[in-house]
Amino acid sequence: MPLAKIPFTEASLDRRAALGVIGGGFGALVLAACSGGGSDSADGSTSGSTASGSSSGSGSGSASGGSCVEIPEETNGPYPADGSQSGVTDVLRNSAAVRGDITTDFDGSDTQAGVPLTLTITVEDVGNNCALLEGAAVYVWHCNASGEYSVYGSNSAHTYLRGVQVTDGNGQVTFKTIYPGRYSGRATHIHVEVYADDSFNTLLKTSQFAFDEDINELVYASSAYSKSESTRATSNDADGIFADGYDDEMLSFSGNVSSGYTATITMGVIAS
Repeated sequence: MPLAKIPFTEASLDRRAALGVIGGGFGALVLAACSGGGSDSADGSTSGSTASGSSSGSGSGSASGGSCVEIPEETNGPYPADGSQSGVTDVLRNSAAVRGDITTDFDGSDTQAGVPLTLTITVEDVGNNCALLEGAAVYVWHCNASGEYSVYGSNSAHTYLRGVQVTDGNGQVTFKTIYPGRYSGRATHIHVEVYADDSFNTLLKTSQFAFDEDINELVYASSAYSKSESTRATSNDADGIFADGYDDEMLSFSGNVSSGYTATITMGVIAS
């Protein structure tokens, strides 16, 4: 059955103006501090934790040191809604996609339940001595607590857990969202695309972010994640997408299940 398109209520001509207002403001509000070596406590609290096992943390590098690493290229998966699929709504052409809070549909309805997650992404230009990349459009999307994506199938009329921000002078964007659920065959993850600017004409990188498996289990024990809890878990090591390694895709965390988590990552792209 063909996938239904989402009717747009805002003209795409408004997108650049919206990006100028939101991209420069929201990302500067939340700067999460993380340091390696933290551990989980009984209530799910953690400080600067990284994945157990083979991962050593988020993408490394600094704006001045020239040692940043390009984040691996990954598939955009079956649910990107980015204009790459015929007959599927391109949410990037809707000005309402430009937002910091992605917990709802574009019109503010259908708020998704789950453990709060604040995601801050720092983008560096590997081709320019790891300079912080300003003005890049970052699109993120992920499944809800039940492991379901918006725009597709029975959720074709919904646009939750998708959004765009533009990097500020610190190369950063911040999204308010929820901790993703999981589904069979995949480890917990968030999709990301980085474009050269808000025209979305030049795609610089498509990748995915990996999650700490110990924190996953704490989160999935909460009531909003009943379906994810009953889903057979796929570890990062067993996930086919992360089979070539995920060190440079691993989020760093602080927080706990009760109050929510902050996740950070520095990702290198080639923009120069």
